[in-house]
Amino acid sequence: MFKVYDISMTIEKGMPVWGNHDGKQPEINSQPTSPDGVNESRIDMDVHCGTHVDAPLHMLPEDGSTIETIGLEELVGNARVLDFTDVNDSITREDLEKHGLQKGEFILVKTKNSFTDSFESDFVFLREDGARYLVEVGVRGIGTDGLGIERSQAEYPTHRTLFRNNVIIVEGLRLKEVPPGSYFMVIAPLKLTGIEAAPARALLIGNG
Repeated sequence: MFKVYDISMTIEKGMPVWGNHDGKQPEINSQPTSPDGVNESRIDMDVHCGTHVDAPLHMLPEDGSTIETIGLEELVGNARVLDFTDVNDSITREDLEKHGLQKGEFILVKTKNSFTDSFESDFVFLREDGARYLVEVGVRGIGTDGLGIERSQAEYPTHRTLFRNNVIIVEGLRLKEVPPGSYFMVIAPLKLTGIEAAPARALLIGNG
């Protein structure tokens, strides 16, 4: 038997959004049932809302590639959940070195972010030196349970270091119920094109 963990955020009014800005809340409008009994709803949301995949264009406006250039084969495969729940501010190179990272790995960082249902301005993030270490190791991607992978760093060096070295960034994961360890991962961004991000459904499959 195997166990499936849904590590995606639920898209709904009142969900955690960046900065707690009302303007970033998704708008879901359900239309009245028509005379022939058909229901239809519409949604208006930021592509960085909830669980999503960032593309380099997000932070590299001059030469960054767009979301459709990230192939599904890069988002499906083995991944490892790392426990950083004891970190209070930022994940550093020193923190990452303890986990014996390997070239080609896709890592998911589980922090205290997964244990809150609101946006906290002091969320745990990946510091620039941690990003540089991931590049040195040669990981293929990193997923975080923060709505952003960094904060409080001028010029966004974490994003830009990873993007310039073809490291995939997934943000807004929910890892509270997921024990550290290895899993089969499926991240399926909406099939959008020409833009800098896409909302995604994210799953981990492990032994039951």
